Amino acid sequence: MIFKCRNCGGNTVYEPGRRKMYCPHCESLDSEDIVREGSVCVCGNCGAPLTLNQYTSASKCGHCGSYIVFQERVEGAYEPNLILPFKISKDVAVELLHKEFNKKTFLPSSFLSEKSLEGLEGIYVPFWLYDYQTEYDFVGEGTRVRSWRSGDTEYIETSYYEVIRKMEADFDKVPADASLAMNDGEMDLMEPYAYQELEGFDAKYMSGFFGEVYNQSAQELEERAKVKVKNASEALMQQSLNGYDSVKPRAKNINMNRKRAHYALMPVWMYLYQYRGKTWRFHVNGQTGKVVGATPVSKEKVFAYGFSVLACISVISSLAIAILEVL
Repeated sequence: MIFKCRNCGGNTVYEPGRRKMYCPHCESLDSEDIVREGSVCVCGNCGAPLTLNQYTSASKCGHCGSYIVFQERVEGAYEPNLILPFKISKDVAVELLHKEFNKKTFLPSSFLSEKSLEGLEGIYVPFWLYDYQTEYDFVGEGTRVRSWRSGDTEYIETSYYEVIRKMEADFDKVPADASLAMNDGEMDLMEPYAYQELEGFDAKYMSGFFGEVYNQSAQELEERAKVKVKNASEALMQQSLNGYDSVKPRAKNINMNRKRAHYALMPVWMYLYQYRGKTWRFHVNGQTGKVVGATPVSKEKVFAYGFSVLACISVISSLAIAILEVL
């Protein structure tokens, strides 16, 4: 499907800064009409052939530049339950990359160039969001230690306690990305999102961006979510044990009951930078603006910096020797 402007026929896209559909041709707002023609093989606007992978749900025609949402990949079994619309525009994402990396001394000169940053693209990454109900039973031995001095004698008293805790907790929207192309660790670093801003799925939010359907099922990814729930449960339990100097666990039992898994699309700006035959990946959270990625180092800048430092040391040494000779 393509969202066309009813005023001029141009391709309307979702504009994060305006929170509205926008036609970049006639600059009208919310003037979109859905055209449900086309397939995953050809562009529904110009008929040009499209080269897509098996998971692509939204893309851009390389011939006419239209953004296309593939109907058969956002409906039926592939229809998301929820979507978190982009809040950060491309211009803002570029500014955030500059702010994050501009002061790095040994960054390659082309890294933040306008030409390189043209490749920054917004993509809706598929996620499973899990709801869990947990019960945590804990039994352990706690100690409290106090000491005091009387005259020349120091006394230490250790008190022992039977520590029993029973905790119940609900966890909502525990995320696990369902894209094989995305690094799990990098996607975990994208967190947290403001999940209260999730909306019921509407394909119009995808116009202007790339997108994927889930590559892995909720069942396949559930272990990742369980690890997060377990770690969060442990942290909550530890908070309840703060009144002791030490606690030695004797028995721990965590039961996790999955209530529901939501299929959701989350917004990410992705910047792929090619340097010395290697691709460096950077991501900007499309809602919060959080930046994730490690930068390459320019060997030329390192050598130039080292040479300049040595040159300065040499000049200073020469001046010092000259002064000593005069004296």
